[in-house]
Amino acid sequence: MRRSRGAELRRAGVASLRKARVAALIASAAVAVSGCSGGGQDGAGGGDELVARAPGVHSWTSSPCALLAAAAPAKGFVLGTATDSADPDAREDIGENGARPRFRQTGCLADVTGPDGEFWKLGTTAAVYEEAGPARRAYLVKENLDRAHGRGPERVHEAAYGKPDDDQGRPGRTLLLWNGDLLLSVTAYGPYGSKEHEVRDDLRRIVQNTARLMEDGLRDRDAPSPVPS
Repeated sequence: MRRSRGAELRRAGVASLRKARVAALIASAAVAVSGCSGGGQDGAGGGDELVARAPGVHSWTSSPCALLAAAAPAKGFVLGTATDSADPDAREDIGENGARPRFRQTGCLADVTGPDGEFWKLGTTAAVYEEAGPARRAYLVKENLDRAHGRGPERVHEAAYGKPDDDQGRPGRTLLLWNGDLLLSVTAYGPYGSKEHEVRDDLRRIVQNTARLMEDGLRDRDAPSPVPS
């Protein structure tokens, strides 16, 4: 009887352990999916951390400001008047070894109202290249230039960095991101008269959330992932 009772307890313990392991696996999978999709994060699908996404294929749009209207720039902030600056004509990059890769550019300039009613400024520029390789090289060139001039970079992840910015004493922040055939720049400025230490955290949230919105909105989900070159 005692042996039977002991066997039952051991079986119950094993079953409980299996259930715990299954629950842990399910929880881990949910966290992974949330991280990949941007779910469960602050504002426009992002908190304080900008998570790298797998390289994708992106499409040019003539209405980039519409992508920013999908969510608030950050908690407590409201997007105001916005102006598209989309150029449908393909441009040529300097390239390497005589190559002149082509890209099309689109962007948005917008006013942002803060929680206290003060006006901030937000601007985005997205260059969609015909191939992923030139976009990656353009990102590295900009990163090296910023490093050489002492303007950063402050690493966000392996394909994005931030740097402080300034507009006639108005504190700002710029984020540069590469993903597949996309080179994306986002810049935000605090209110006139504000101090850098007062707006630093909000600027970081605004540029990172805006970068998520733009990259996600321009991504072509039906296209296969680009092949690295």
